[in-house]
Amino acid sequence: MLPLVHHPDYDARTVPDDHRFPMRKYALVADMLRAAGHDFIEPLLAPEAWLHLAHDPAYVGAILSQTLDAKAARRIGFEITPAIARRSRAAVGGTCLAARLALDHGAAGFCVFNDVAVGARLLLEEGAVRRVAVIDCDVHHGDGTALILASEPRAFTSSLHCEQNWPREKPPSDLDIGLPKGTGDAAYLAALERLVAEALASGADLVFYNAGVDPHADDRLGLLSLSDEGLAARDRFVAEACASADVPLCAVLGGGYSFDASAVARRHCGLVAALA
Repeated sequence: MLPLVHHPDYDARTVPDDHRFPMRKYALVADMLRAAGHDFIEPLLAPEAWLHLAHDPAYVGAILSQTLDAKAARRIGFEITPAIARRSRAAVGGTCLAARLALDHGAAGFCVFNDVAVGARLLLEEGAVRRVAVIDCDVHHGDGTALILASEPRAFTSSLHCEQNWPREKPPSDLDIGLPKGTGDAAYLAALERLVAEALASGADLVFYNAGVDPHADDRLGLLSLSDEGLAARDRFVAEACASADVPLCAVLGGGYSFDASAVARRHCGLVAALA
């Protein structure tokens, strides 16, 4: 059975329901998957040392002690509460566990938060893998992953995103494909084919896949125009390409910002169907 990773603290309940980031989607995804008969493996909270692999220790300390200055917190988009700090550690622990499960099972691990840079560096440092590749299909450019892994020659980073969307400054990945606003299923999937081919040609022992659903036409922050069927085809293509290349796949949920949190959760659940 497909190994699924979930922690109840992914849903930081201090974030109000009307916040632009639909935090409750994580609990909804878990509920929908349980109703479909899936079980979860619960990760441990990541130790602080893991966070230092990808982030400045002073920043990590400020998050965990909830002493981050107000300006930095506004850039993140959340007030840094104990629940947000705990959620951050749970997210990193989940991504790292999902990556290990992907290696063990030769198929896929699943986690509801994208902490790919930490997971990649941890497995590289441990010697569990020799090379990793990142396929980032969130509608926003994968700037954080690109920056953190820029000096890591064993990591290949790629991003398929809306060129006119945030962030304004886009530090280069190893491969960036920026799509114009309004791009639909056919053009998106054609670009995806090239992205996945180059990621697999990098010689990676493990692929991290950020499967954001914010390229959907109904997403309020996305600016692309994928359908439900287009998202499903995207996920199937990535899963089948990795399976054909015999490369383990660790899939993580990315963005999804429609007003209807249940619709967002259903789209995220489609990833599990593609990987099963």
